[in-house]
Amino acid sequence: MGALVFLVVATATLLLCARAAGFFLFVDEPARGSDGHGARLLVVEGWLDEDALDAAAAAFRAGRYERVVTSGGPIDSWHEGQTATNFADRAAGYLKLHALADVAVAAAPAPASAQDRSFLSAVVVRDWIRREGLAPAAIDVYSAGVHARRSRMVYRLAFGPSVEVGMRAALPKNYDLEHWWRTSQGAKAVLDEALSLAWTTCCFWPPAPGSHEERWAQPPPSP
Repeated sequence: MGALVFLVVATATLLLCARAAGFFLFVDEPARGSDGHGARLLVVEGWLDEDALDAAAAAFRAGRYERVVTSGGPIDSWHEGQTATNFADRAAGYLKLHALADVAVAAAPAPASAQDRSFLSAVVVRDWIRREGLAPAAIDVYSAGVHARRSRMVYRLAFGPSVEVGMRAALPKNYDLEHWWRTSQGAKAVLDEALSLAWTTCCFWPPAPGSHEERWAQPPPSP
């Protein structure tokens, strides 16, 4: 009898955790900023589709942002009419053309990398901010769907505790966060991100800021 009760409770707990997984991975919590009025810089992940980029532009207009920087590495697939070779440039071009023509939009493309691509993109954005002479106390990162929590984590790892990293995210189009397991897109997205988040949490240790190991995909500087 005790074993049956344990099995029922364990199954119910597992189902509740599974049901909540989509909402846990999806994060939309903007930074407060040092003055309590939010970040002034919005980082937009360049791999987002057009609908999510439109949502990012709307978030920019609704906030107190002053600048946008797009992130992302090389584009692996090619489409007819495509001119950008990386996601950062593609997203920046789209935002300038469709929604943010009057806004300072810059691209911070990352080099090719076989692993830790999100972290490398965050490092490149951090270094771009420094080269621009900016010293924000807070930034917001715009992502999409269940990728959001992991994006926030890697940006926090790259920027360190001196910069508050907020998160904005577009809702997924192809599945419902509450019933993500009912579609193949939802199941794949949630399970992939849950595993990636678990690996990042337990197994990824960011190298020292500014070290070659942090940007291992690029060749070391010449002596």
